[in-house]
Amino acid sequence: MYGGAGLARHEGRVYLLPKVVPGDLVEASAKKSKSNFIDARVDQIVEASPDRVEPPCRHFEKCGGCQYQQLSYEHQLHWKREILRELFDRAKLKLDREIQTISGEPLGYRNRTQFHFHDGKVGFLEVASHKLVPVDQCPVSSPKINEVLGVLNLIAKDHRFPKFLKSLEVFTNETDVQLNVVDTNAPIAKHFFDWMEHEVPGVKSGAITYPGAGYDWKVSYRSFFQVNRFLVDALADLTVRNLSGSHVLDLYAGVGLFSLPLAKTFERVTAVESGKVAMFDLQANSKTYKVENVRIAQANVDAFLTDLTEKPDVIIADPPRSGLGKVAAEQLARIQSPELRLVSCDPSTLVRDLAVLMAAGYHVDEMVLIDLFPQTFHLETVTKLRLG
Repeated sequence: MYGGAGLARHEGRVYLLPKVVPGDLVEASAKKSKSNFIDARVDQIVEASPDRVEPPCRHFEKCGGCQYQQLSYEHQLHWKREILRELFDRAKLKLDREIQTISGEPLGYRNRTQFHFHDGKVGFLEVASHKLVPVDQCPVSSPKINEVLGVLNLIAKDHRFPKFLKSLEVFTNETDVQLNVVDTNAPIAKHFFDWMEHEVPGVKSGAITYPGAGYDWKVSYRSFFQVNRFLVDALADLTVRNLSGSHVLDLYAGVGLFSLPLAKTFERVTAVESGKVAMFDLQANSKTYKVENVRIAQANVDAFLTDLTEKPDVIIADPPRSGLGKVAAEQLARIQSPELRLVSCDPSTLVRDLAVLMAAGYHVDEMVLIDLFPQTFHLETVTKLRLG
Protein backbone atom coordinates (compact mmCIF):
# COMPACT_ATOMS: atom_id res chain seq x y z
CA MET A 1 0.00 0.00 0.00
CA TYR A 2 1.29 3.49 -0.84
CA GLY A 3 2.49 5.04 2.41
CA GLY A 4 4.69 2.13 3.43
CA ALA A 5 2.27 0.11 5.53
CA GLY A 6 1.17 -3.45 4.88
CA LEU A 7 -2.51 -4.25 4.72
CA ALA A 8 -4.19 -7.16 6.53
CA ARG A 9 -7.81 -8.17 7.10
CA HIS A 10 -9.19 -9.73 10.27
CA GLU A 11 -12.83 -10.31 11.20
CA GLY A 12 -13.99 -7.92 8.52
CA ARG A 13 -11.67 -5.11 9.63
CA VAL A 14 -8.73 -3.68 7.67
CA TYR A 15 -5.45 -3.21 9.55
CA LEU A 16 -2.40 -1.16 8.52
CA LEU A 17 0.87 -2.72 9.69
CA PRO A 18 4.15 -0.76 9.49
CA LYS A 19 7.35 -2.29 8.09
CA VAL A 20 6.00 -5.72 7.28
CA VAL A 21 6.67 -7.82 4.16
CA PRO A 22 4.02 -9.57 2.04
CA GLY A 23 3.93 -13.12 3.40
CA ASP A 24 4.87 -12.26 6.99
CA LEU A 25 2.83 -13.91 9.73
CA VAL A 26 2.67 -11.48 12.63
CA GLU A 27 1.02 -10.84 15.96
CA ALA A 28 -0.31 -7.28 16.08
CA SER A 29 -2.45 -5.07 18.26
CA ALA A 30 -4.65 -2.13 17.34
CA LYS A 31 -3.41 1.39 18.12
CA LYS A 32 -6.12 3.67 16.77
CA SER A 33 -9.05 3.46 14.42
CA LYS A 34 -9.68 5.66 11.40
CA SER A 35 -12.81 5.77 9.27
CA ASN A 36 -11.89 2.77 7.12
CA PHE A 37 -8.66 1.46 8.63
CA ILE A 38 -7.13 0.51 11.96
CA ASP A 39 -3.53 1.52 12.62
CA ALA A 40 -1.80 -1.41 14.28
CA ARG A 41 1.47 -2.18 16.01
CA VAL A 42 3.47 -5.28 15.10
CA ASP A 43 4.22 -7.04 18.38
CA GLN A 44 6.00 -10.08 16.99
CA ILE A 45 6.94 -11.65 13.67
CA VAL A 46 5.77 -15.25 14.10
CA GLU A 47 6.94 -16.43 10.69
CA ALA A 48 9.04 -14.25 8.40
CA SER A 49 8.29 -14.00 4.69
CA PRO A 50 10.94 -15.54 2.42
CA ASP A 51 11.18 -12.09 0.85
CA ARG A 52 12.28 -10.47 4.12
CA VAL A 53 15.92 -9.34 4.40
CA GLU A 54 18.04 -7.89 7.19
CA PRO A 55 17.72 -4.07 7.15
CA PRO A 56 21.05 -2.32 6.44
CA CYS A 57 20.38 0.23 9.20
CA ARG A 58 20.21 -0.74 12.87
CA HIS A 59 17.87 2.19 13.55
CA PHE A 60 15.32 1.05 10.95
CA GLU A 61 12.66 -0.37 13.28
CA LYS A 62 12.28 2.92 15.17
CA CYS A 63 13.33 5.59 12.67
CA GLY A 64 10.58 7.08 10.53
CA GLY A 65 12.84 7.93 7.60
CA CYS A 66 12.71 4.62 5.71
CA GLN A 67 9.92 2.09 5.27
CA TYR A 68 11.26 -0.60 2.89
CA GLN A 69 14.64 -1.69 4.24
CA GLN A 70 13.17 -5.07 5.18
CA LEU A 71 12.67 -5.79 1.46
CA SER A 72 15.37 -6.65 -1.04
CA TYR A 73 15.85 -3.84 -3.54
CA GLU A 74 14.45 -5.98 -6.35
CA HIS A 75 11.25 -6.48 -4.36
CA GLN A 76 11.06 -2.78 -3.49
CA LEU A 77 10.95 -1.93 -7.19
CA HIS A 78 8.42 -4.68 -7.87
CA TRP A 79 5.99 -3.44 -5.23
CA LYS A 80 6.37 0.18 -6.29
CA ARG A 81 5.30 -0.79 -9.81
CA GLU A 82 2.37 -2.78 -8.38
CA ILE A 83 1.29 0.19 -6.25
CA LEU A 84 1.30 2.42 -9.32
CA ARG A 85 -0.87 -0.03 -11.24
CA GLU A 86 -3.25 -0.43 -8.31
CA LEU A 87 -3.74 3.34 -8.07
CA PHE A 88 -4.54 3.49 -11.78
CA ASP A 89 -7.02 0.62 -11.41
CA ARG A 90 -8.73 2.27 -8.44
CA ALA A 91 -9.11 5.48 -10.42
CA LYS A 92 -10.40 3.47 -13.42
CA LEU A 93 -7.70 4.95 -15.62
CA LYS A 94 -6.32 3.00 -18.56
CA LEU A 95 -2.61 2.17 -18.36
CA ASP A 96 -1.90 -0.23 -21.23
CA ARG A 97 1.86 0.29 -21.11
CA GLU A 98 4.54 -1.55 -19.19
CA ILE A 99 5.97 0.57 -16.38
CA GLN A 100 9.65 0.96 -17.16
CA THR A 101 12.15 1.24 -14.32
CA ILE A 102 15.33 3.25 -13.86
CA SER A 103 17.25 2.67 -10.65
CA GLY A 104 20.64 3.45 -9.16
CA GLU A 105 22.54 2.63 -6.00
CA PRO A 106 20.05 1.77 -3.22
CA LEU A 107 22.23 3.20 -0.42
CA GLY A 108 24.34 6.34 0.04
CA TYR A 109 22.26 8.21 -2.50
CA ARG A 110 20.91 11.23 -0.59
CA ASN A 111 22.65 14.56 -1.16
CA ARG A 112 20.22 16.35 1.19
CA THR A 113 19.23 15.16 4.68
CA GLN A 114 17.42 16.86 7.55
CA PHE A 115 18.53 16.18 11.12
CA HIS A 116 16.66 16.91 14.35
CA PHE A 117 18.13 17.86 17.73
CA HIS A 118 17.00 17.27 21.29
CA ASP A 119 18.87 17.32 24.58
CA GLY A 120 22.32 17.05 23.01
CA LYS A 121 21.32 14.27 20.62
CA VAL A 122 21.02 14.19 16.82
CA GLY A 123 18.75 12.00 14.73
CA PHE A 124 15.42 11.49 13.03
CA LEU A 125 11.86 11.29 14.30
CA GLU A 126 9.90 8.12 14.98
CA VAL A 127 6.95 7.36 12.72
CA ALA A 128 4.01 9.71 13.44
CA SER A 129 5.85 11.08 16.48
CA HIS A 130 7.99 13.95 17.69
CA LYS A 131 10.20 11.53 19.62
CA LEU A 132 13.83 11.62 18.54
CA VAL A 133 15.66 8.51 17.39
CA PRO A 134 19.38 9.25 17.92
CA VAL A 135 21.57 8.06 15.03
CA ASP A 136 25.29 7.93 14.44
CA GLN A 137 25.05 6.93 10.77
CA CYS A 138 22.46 7.10 7.99
CA PRO A 139 23.01 4.44 5.29
CA VAL A 140 20.86 6.21 2.68
CA SER A 141 22.79 9.48 3.04
CA SER A 142 26.01 10.27 1.20
CA PRO A 143 29.48 9.87 2.76
CA LYS A 144 29.86 13.64 3.20
CA ILE A 145 26.53 13.90 4.99
CA ASN A 146 27.56 11.09 7.32
CA GLU A 147 30.80 12.98 7.98
CA VAL A 148 28.73 16.03 8.96
CA LEU A 149 26.50 13.81 11.12
CA GLY A 150 29.57 12.61 13.02
CA VAL A 151 30.56 16.20 13.78
CA LEU A 152 27.02 17.15 14.79
CA ASN A 153 26.95 14.27 17.27
CA LEU A 154 30.08 15.68 18.90
CA ILE A 155 29.24 19.37 18.99
CA ALA A 156 25.56 18.89 19.96
CA LYS A 157 26.83 17.96 23.42
CA ASP A 158 29.00 21.09 23.63
CA HIS A 159 27.69 23.90 25.88
CA ARG A 160 28.13 26.32 22.98
CA PHE A 161 25.64 24.45 20.78
CA PRO A 162 22.40 26.46 20.36
CA LYS A 163 19.83 24.46 22.33
CA PHE A 164 17.00 26.24 20.52
CA LEU A 165 18.05 24.76 17.15
CA LYS A 166 15.45 22.09 16.38
CA SER A 167 16.37 20.87 12.90
CA LEU A 168 19.07 21.45 10.30
CA GLU A 169 19.26 20.39 6.66
CA VAL A 170 22.59 19.35 5.15
CA PHE A 171 23.03 19.62 1.36
CA THR A 172 26.28 18.65 -0.32
CA ASN A 173 28.02 17.96 -3.62
CA GLU A 174 30.47 15.75 -1.65
CA THR A 175 32.98 18.59 -1.49
CA ASP A 176 31.05 21.69 -0.44
CA VAL A 177 28.39 21.66 2.28
CA GLN A 178 25.38 23.94 2.64
CA LEU A 179 23.65 24.13 6.03
CA ASN A 180 20.01 25.23 6.02
CA VAL A 181 18.21 25.97 9.27
CA VAL A 182 14.75 24.35 9.08
CA ASP A 183 13.34 24.88 12.58
CA THR A 184 14.62 27.02 15.45
CA ASN A 185 13.12 28.87 18.37
CA ALA A 186 15.55 31.77 17.97
CA PRO A 187 17.87 33.13 15.28
CA ILE A 188 21.09 31.16 14.76
CA ALA A 189 24.16 33.38 15.13
CA LYS A 190 26.85 33.51 12.48
CA HIS A 191 29.44 32.07 14.84
CA PHE A 192 27.58 28.71 14.75
CA PHE A 193 28.22 28.46 11.01
CA ASP A 194 31.82 29.63 11.51
CA TRP A 195 32.18 26.88 14.09
CA MET A 196 30.80 24.30 11.65
CA GLU A 197 33.09 25.62 8.92
CA HIS A 198 36.04 25.02 11.23
CA GLU A 199 34.88 21.51 12.17
CA VAL A 200 33.72 20.30 8.71
CA PRO A 201 35.84 20.95 5.61
CA GLY A 202 33.71 22.38 2.83
CA VAL A 203 31.00 24.20 4.80
CA LYS A 204 30.10 27.35 2.88
CA SER A 205 27.73 30.21 3.42
CA GLY A 206 25.37 30.86 0.52
CA ALA A 207 25.11 28.87 -2.70
CA ILE A 208 27.04 25.77 -3.66
CA THR A 209 27.66 24.40 -7.14
CA TYR A 210 26.15 21.01 -7.94
CA PRO A 211 27.21 19.01 -11.05
CA GLY A 212 24.52 17.29 -13.06
CA ALA A 213 23.34 16.65 -16.62
CA GLY A 214 26.48 18.25 -18.04
CA TYR A 215 26.16 21.51 -16.11
CA ASP A 216 27.42 22.96 -12.84
CA TRP A 217 24.30 24.33 -11.14
CA LYS A 218 24.22 27.21 -8.72
CA VAL A 219 21.93 26.05 -5.89
CA SER A 220 21.21 28.58 -3.16
CA TYR A 221 19.67 28.20 0.26
CA ARG A 222 15.99 27.31 -0.20
CA SER A 223 16.38 26.42 -3.88
CA PHE A 224 15.08 22.97 -4.76
CA PHE A 225 17.39 20.38 -6.30
CA GLN A 226 16.91 16.65 -6.84
CA VAL A 227 17.93 14.57 -3.83
CA ASN A 228 19.40 11.46 -5.48
CA ARG A 229 23.04 12.12 -6.38
CA PHE A 230 23.23 9.03 -8.61
CA LEU A 231 20.18 9.73 -10.78
CA VAL A 232 20.24 13.48 -11.52
CA ASP A 233 21.62 12.86 -15.02
CA ALA A 234 19.15 10.05 -15.73
CA LEU A 235 16.15 12.13 -14.62
CA ALA A 236 17.14 15.11 -16.75
CA ASP A 237 17.82 12.93 -19.78
CA LEU A 238 14.57 11.00 -19.41
CA THR A 239 12.52 14.19 -19.09
CA VAL A 240 13.94 16.08 -22.11
CA ARG A 241 14.89 13.15 -24.35
CA ASN A 242 13.83 13.34 -28.03
CA LEU A 243 12.16 16.72 -27.66
CA SER A 244 12.58 19.60 -30.09
CA GLY A 245 10.52 22.32 -31.69
CA SER A 246 9.60 25.98 -31.62
CA HIS A 247 8.44 26.53 -28.03
CA VAL A 248 8.54 24.50 -24.82
CA LEU A 249 7.07 25.47 -21.46
CA ASP A 250 8.93 24.32 -18.32
CA LEU A 251 6.68 24.63 -15.27
CA TYR A 252 8.12 24.63 -11.72
CA ALA A 253 11.50 25.13 -13.37
CA GLY A 254 13.65 25.41 -10.23
CA VAL A 255 17.29 26.22 -10.98
CA GLY A 256 16.91 25.10 -14.61
CA LEU A 257 17.65 21.36 -14.62
CA PHE A 258 15.33 20.87 -17.61
CA SER A 259 15.23 24.42 -19.03
CA LEU A 260 18.89 24.66 -20.02
CA PRO A 261 19.10 21.28 -21.82
CA LEU A 262 15.82 22.11 -23.60
CA ALA A 263 17.35 25.37 -24.86
CA LYS A 264 19.61 23.29 -27.12
CA THR A 265 16.71 21.80 -29.08
CA PHE A 266 13.96 24.45 -28.92
CA GLU A 267 13.90 27.94 -30.40
CA ARG A 268 12.26 29.26 -27.23
CA VAL A 269 12.01 28.01 -23.66
CA THR A 270 9.67 29.62 -21.14
CA ALA A 271 10.66 28.68 -17.60
CA VAL A 272 8.04 29.36 -14.92
CA GLU A 273 9.20 29.43 -11.29
CA SER A 274 7.40 31.07 -8.37
CA GLY A 275 10.32 31.06 -5.92
CA LYS A 276 12.44 34.18 -6.02
CA VAL A 277 15.67 32.47 -4.89
CA ALA A 278 15.33 29.63 -7.41
CA MET A 279 14.49 32.18 -10.11
CA PHE A 280 17.71 34.09 -9.37
CA ASP A 281 19.65 30.81 -9.52
CA LEU A 282 18.05 30.01 -12.87
CA GLN A 283 19.05 33.43 -14.17
CA ALA A 284 22.62 32.91 -12.95
CA ASN A 285 22.85 29.44 -14.48
CA SER A 286 21.53 30.71 -17.81
CA LYS A 287 24.09 33.52 -17.77
CA THR A 288 26.96 31.16 -16.88
CA TYR A 289 26.24 29.02 -19.95
CA LYS A 290 25.33 31.97 -22.18
CA VAL A 291 21.83 30.62 -22.81
CA GLU A 292 19.82 33.40 -24.37
CA ASN A 293 16.64 31.68 -25.57
CA VAL A 294 15.23 30.96 -22.10
CA ARG A 295 12.60 33.44 -20.91
CA ILE A 296 12.16 33.28 -17.14
CA ALA A 297 8.79 34.09 -15.63
CA GLN A 298 8.59 34.42 -11.87
CA ALA A 299 4.94 33.55 -11.45
CA ASN A 300 2.45 31.25 -9.81
CA VAL A 301 1.86 28.36 -12.23
CA ASP A 302 -1.94 28.47 -11.87
CA ALA A 303 -2.05 32.17 -12.71
CA PHE A 304 0.47 31.84 -15.54
CA LEU A 305 -1.45 29.04 -17.25
CA THR A 306 -4.78 30.83 -16.80
CA ASP A 307 -3.39 33.82 -18.74
CA LEU A 308 -1.62 31.73 -21.41
CA THR A 309 -3.13 32.13 -24.88
CA GLU A 310 -0.59 30.32 -27.09
CA LYS A 311 -0.10 26.58 -27.44
CA PRO A 312 3.50 25.42 -26.79
CA ASP A 313 4.74 22.37 -28.68
CA VAL A 314 5.54 20.64 -25.39
CA ILE A 315 4.82 21.37 -21.73
CA ILE A 316 6.94 19.91 -18.94
CA ALA A 317 5.82 20.08 -15.32
CA ASP A 318 7.66 19.03 -12.16
CA PRO A 319 5.26 20.11 -9.41
CA PRO A 320 5.74 19.63 -5.65
CA ARG A 321 4.30 16.60 -3.83
CA SER A 322 0.84 18.20 -3.90
CA GLY A 323 0.81 17.78 -7.68
CA LEU A 324 -0.60 20.07 -10.34
CA GLY A 325 -3.89 20.61 -8.56
CA LYS A 326 -7.29 21.39 -10.00
CA VAL A 327 -6.52 24.74 -11.66
CA ALA A 328 -3.25 23.79 -13.36
CA ALA A 329 -4.60 20.43 -14.55
CA GLU A 330 -7.71 22.04 -16.01
CA GLN A 331 -5.66 24.76 -17.71
CA LEU A 332 -3.33 22.17 -19.28
CA ALA A 333 -6.42 20.35 -20.49
CA ARG A 334 -7.65 23.63 -22.02
CA ILE A 335 -4.34 24.56 -23.69
CA GLN A 336 -4.09 21.18 -25.46
CA SER A 337 -0.37 21.09 -26.20
CA PRO A 338 0.43 18.03 -28.33
CA GLU A 339 2.74 16.54 -25.69
CA LEU A 340 3.00 16.80 -21.90
CA ARG A 341 5.68 15.36 -19.64
CA LEU A 342 4.84 15.18 -15.95
CA VAL A 343 7.48 14.54 -13.31
CA SER A 344 5.80 13.42 -10.10
CA CYS A 345 6.96 12.43 -6.62
CA ASP A 346 3.51 11.34 -5.41
CA PRO A 347 1.50 8.74 -7.34
CA SER A 348 -1.78 9.62 -5.61
CA THR A 349 -1.71 13.23 -6.80
CA LEU A 350 -0.36 12.10 -10.19
CA VAL A 351 -3.36 9.82 -10.75
CA ARG A 352 -5.71 12.60 -9.65
CA ASP A 353 -4.14 15.01 -12.17
CA LEU A 354 -4.04 12.40 -14.95
CA ALA A 355 -7.77 11.80 -14.56
CA VAL A 356 -8.37 15.41 -15.66
CA LEU A 357 -5.87 15.25 -18.53
CA MET A 358 -6.98 11.87 -19.85
CA ALA A 359 -10.61 13.00 -19.81
CA ALA A 360 -9.47 15.88 -22.06
CA GLY A 361 -8.05 13.52 -24.68
CA TYR A 362 -4.52 12.71 -23.50
CA HIS A 363 -3.23 9.15 -23.27
CA VAL A 364 -0.20 7.75 -21.48
CA ASP A 365 2.45 7.12 -24.11
CA GLU A 366 5.13 6.09 -21.62
CA MET A 367 5.47 5.80 -17.85
CA VAL A 368 8.83 5.38 -16.13
CA LEU A 369 9.43 4.73 -12.46
CA ILE A 370 12.75 6.39 -11.69
CA ASP A 371 13.56 5.35 -8.16
CA LEU A 372 14.97 8.48 -6.56
CA PHE A 373 14.04 7.32 -3.05
CA PRO A 374 15.22 3.73 -2.41
CA GLN A 375 14.34 2.18 0.96
CA THR A 376 11.26 4.44 1.21
CA PHE A 377 7.69 4.32 -0.09
CA HIS A 378 8.19 7.49 -2.14
CA LEU A 379 7.71 7.10 -5.89
CA GLU A 380 9.16 9.33 -8.61
CA THR A 381 7.71 8.92 -12.07
CA VAL A 382 8.04 10.56 -15.46
CA THR A 383 4.84 10.23 -17.49
CA LYS A 384 4.77 11.10 -21.19
CA LEU A 385 1.34 12.11 -22.47
CA ARG A 386 0.13 12.71 -26.02
CA LEU A 387 -3.14 13.99 -27.42
CA GLY A 388 -5.37 11.64 -29.33
